[in-house]
Amino acid sequence: MTSTASSMDTRQGQAPHDQRPSWLQRLRRFGYPAGPAAAGPADVRDRLVPPYAEPSPRLWLALGVPPALAERITRWSGWVGPLLVTLVAGAMRFWNLGSPKAVIFDETYYAKDAWALVHRGFEVNWDKNANDLVLQSGGHLTIPTDAAYVVHPPVGKYVIGLGELIFGFDPFGWRFMTALLGTLSVLLLCRIGRRIFRSTFLGCLAGALMAVDGLHFVMSRTALLDGVLMFFVLAAFGCLVVDRDRSRARLAAALPADADGRVRPDAHTADTLRLGWRPWRWAAGLMLGLAFGTKWNGLYILAAFCVLAVLWDVGARKVAGARQPYVAVLKYDTGITFLATVPVAVAVYLVSWIGWIRSPADGSGGYFRNWAATDGKGGHWTFLPDWLRSLWHYEHEVYEFHVGLSSPHTYQSNPWSWLVLGRPVSYFYESPAAGTDGCPADAGQKCAREVLALGTPLLWWAACFALLYVLWRWLFRRDWRAGAIACGIAAGYLPWFMYQERTIFFFYAIVFLPFLCLAVAMLIGAIIGPPGSTDTRRVLGASGAGVLVLLIAWNFIYFWPLYTGTAIPIDNWRSRMWLDTWV
Repeated sequence: MTSTASSMDTRQGQAPHDQRPSWLQRLRRFGYPAGPAAAGPADVRDRLVPPYAEPSPRLWLALGVPPALAERITRWSGWVGPLLVTLVAGAMRFWNLGSPKAVIFDETYYAKDAWALVHRGFEVNWDKNANDLVLQSGGHLTIPTDAAYVVHPPVGKYVIGLGELIFGFDPFGWRFMTALLGTLSVLLLCRIGRRIFRSTFLGCLAGALMAVDGLHFVMSRTALLDGVLMFFVLAAFGCLVVDRDRSRARLAAALPADADGRVRPDAHTADTLRLGWRPWRWAAGLMLGLAFGTKWNGLYILAAFCVLAVLWDVGARKVAGARQPYVAVLKYDTGITFLATVPVAVAVYLVSWIGWIRSPADGSGGYFRNWAATDGKGGHWTFLPDWLRSLWHYEHEVYEFHVGLSSPHTYQSNPWSWLVLGRPVSYFYESPAAGTDGCPADAGQKCAREVLALGTPLLWWAACFALLYVLWRWLFRRDWRAGAIACGIAAGYLPWFMYQERTIFFFYAIVFLPFLCLAVAMLIGAIIGPPGSTDTRRVLGASGAGVLVLLIAWNFIYFWPLYTGTAIPIDNWRSRMWLDTWV
């Protein structure tokens, strides 16, 4: 009977699953690793701290790397992959960083403010021809003493000024730190993506997508504050993600095991366990303070991330078996969350003004530094230090300026148009004649040299679909990764809709760009195929995903001249103006 049944088995001769061609097995390692439900976890630990996808040395062996070295590289792939992506991103961002040799767009404010801050402790009023003098003298000119009224906190300008102190008061010097932070943000995104997706491939993909985004590239090569703000926001998010893993691991370790060694949910432990001081949450507070001290919209990020951290704590205790997870979080977690974020952020913000605070209060120091001793005499708050009252008055005046800012600008845009790249910002434009400033002698016409703050179009348009996918995953699948990505996008994007009448610009979107890249990486992971997909599904998905990534990379290369100020014939420039609103 057995032999008859075997002879009628039409599957005879087929390779079992684990004997399929090696390229099919390798393909299964990409996309999302199998989740707890697919893998059939033995205990609740795998739900609290999901395992990472296991890397394989086959790729390195195929490239001819010796087996011992291949094994070592594989063990360190969680760092090797991100570092390789970062190396490529850094090479692109530091290449010819001093070009254009000019003060472009708002560098006219921040480069000079940074130089004054690191030397005087407060911003000053420069002569109208200061830009030309800076470039002609190599930065060797006397710093004025007359204090200037500025509307952004000092952290971002101190960051820019650090590069100027090291490399000089010239285009390379004032762009160095933004290029460095832009490069490091790629590394951060690779590592953050790896941690939330539990996949080195998807983490590196998210970082690589940001490395070839035009807006990120241009902002990394320009001395503006928004790129600095983006770095601190991303660093704060990364700290919270690490804290999430560490706290859930501590919960898992505290849960009791049964006779078979399997860990089960336990209501008493989940409802009463204290998770300690949580240093990564304090680090997040520090980063959020630096973000707030760079631009005020860091406050919206602070509020959103605090809510996100609390919800993560609720989810962790619920998985661990808490009967009243919200009550437990309120008792044991909310206090530390508040202390580690809000007071820390405010303290960092105040410390960032130390140069202004230490400046003289006799009228020769920072702007409004002497307000409490002059116009601010009397009132109900005289028991406070003069510097604090003067600073509060300064901040109030800045707030009034921001909410009333409505001066029209050629490149202003409405936030509704940002995701589809409705109105990018031109930072620099020249029309050199043939044979001059890099314009080919045989061009036969004038050329165009432009630095255009334009996101890589195919990446941003793909991100529109990725955002819809992320919202679907969060709302209908309760995927915490999608919720975290959506939170990052919402915190950096939605507040601008409250200021429809204000003069705002597309490049503000750099703050939530990392989360758009995570969304696209998550979508690509879904395109490649979920756990349990057939090989045919994986091949088709990987092919489609590969085509999309290659098209995005090609799109970045195509617009490279517009990102770097490279001179190209005017007809070639016009061919890159895909939308009328880009001109």
